[in-house]
Amino acid sequence: MQNGMYTDTESCVRAVQSKDARFDGWFFTAVLTTRIYCRPSCPVVPPKPENMTFYPSAAACQQAGFRACKRCRPDTSPGSPQWNQRADLVARAMRLIGDGIVDREGVPGLATRLGYSTRQIERQLLAELGAGPLALARAQRAQTARLLIETTPLPMAEIAFAAGFSSIRTFNDTVREVFALSPSELRARLPKKKTGAATPGVLSLRLPFRAPLNPDNLFGHLAATAVPGVEEWRDGAYRRTLRLPYGHGIVGLTPNADHIACRLTLSDLRDLPVAISRCRRMLDLDADPVAVDDQLRTDPLLAPLIDKAPGRRVPRTVDEAEFAARAVLGQQVSTAAARTHAARLVTAHGDPVDDPEGGLTHLFPSPESLAAVDPESLAMPRTRRATFTTLVRQLADGTLHLGVESDWGEVRARLLSLPGFGPWTVDVIAMRALGDPDAFLPTDLGIRRAAQELGLPSTPAALTARAAAWRPWRAYAIQYLWATDSHPINFLPA
Repeated sequence: MQNGMYTDTESCVRAVQSKDARFDGWFFTAVLTTRIYCRPSCPVVPPKPENMTFYPSAAACQQAGFRACKRCRPDTSPGSPQWNQRADLVARAMRLIGDGIVDREGVPGLATRLGYSTRQIERQLLAELGAGPLALARAQRAQTARLLIETTPLPMAEIAFAAGFSSIRTFNDTVREVFALSPSELRARLPKKKTGAATPGVLSLRLPFRAPLNPDNLFGHLAATAVPGVEEWRDGAYRRTLRLPYGHGIVGLTPNADHIACRLTLSDLRDLPVAISRCRRMLDLDADPVAVDDQLRTDPLLAPLIDKAPGRRVPRTVDEAEFAARAVLGQQVSTAAARTHAARLVTAHGDPVDDPEGGLTHLFPSPESLAAVDPESLAMPRTRRATFTTLVRQLADGTLHLGVESDWGEVRARLLSLPGFGPWTVDVIAMRALGDPDAFLPTDLGIRRAAQELGLPSTPAALTARAAAWRPWRAYAIQYLWATDSHPINFLPA
């Protein structure tokens, strides 16, 4: 589905009548007779086409006076894949709003991060999404409030504060307006056994995604490259520490057939929406795998790989600066050596955390901490040492910024200007830290080996020419090509 597809009434009606879950999060159906809005896959009998109208966002539905359906819970649908596959102003603004910037810094802070005026941002968001940044942030606060109401025994006053509301009254009014129920009524509807978290201080959530999802390379990559103390694979879950705006957290993520089970421990509950957003982004949960696979399947040499194991995602990161530092540590060394280098830095310079379940001990060091490290203490060749120290120094002083709002082309150019940054390092950062779905690694040894085995061109120039037909999903093609190898990154740990 393309930008503005919610204006294609015929296509939207077909999706609603077929209850097509693939389009959940792409658009929302507002029912004129009942004044409720639903996701396309709502299980109730579809309304008559003349009673349907369509909106591009839940916030636009709410602004138009519609309330969320109690059956299909449209506020819990996967996010639109547009925001992770585009690099324009609206997409970058949506990624920042998802990261909680409006709640922390207001619309002026959003504008400053993007380098535009508040008027320009509001105008573009209204034009494409039917709602401005404040309304979009308000919809996110309402969703966070509902999560906390339904998954914790916290008092409502604490939930209001944690969800980002400025007062109890605003919290009550917003929840009632969006869900047609008061906060207390929302909690009362829950089965008694599900009220509250199973473990004190732990939030248990379900992260939805569009099927299919192949967890092998996604969790396999994260587990195989896990830095001791910061990450681990335990009892079928990938666990790691999180550096967050108000504090820190620990998350455990377990793949299931129809959702990712998420267990979060937070030092400050205000970080809940940010933590969820970053975990979803790390696991690429808002992708549209059918669209990606359909495009790649048009190449007859890729088609068998996709038919064998469809739904591969791109394993990303919860911290762009951390990933960039680790990419440099991993230059021209094995996965095991890169983990060892990173673990030494974590032990010496990471911030200690308390893990109630044991196993995790630190946050990955901040750029500021790494910039203060004595270069002579780094056990790596002099040239890579210079690359590493230049990177962390520029990240620490703000000369280089890596974030969800980054302009992919601009960051690429800045990285390429640094000593020791070649195309492979820049594109692996673009793919896994910045989230560019079209990042490509034609010089990667594993990719060249896979290409040769499949009968694809194996020289970088020829492979790049062949891969033009895979655009804009070349980062996903990389996952399918890597998966032809027996490396541990391609398999769920036993």
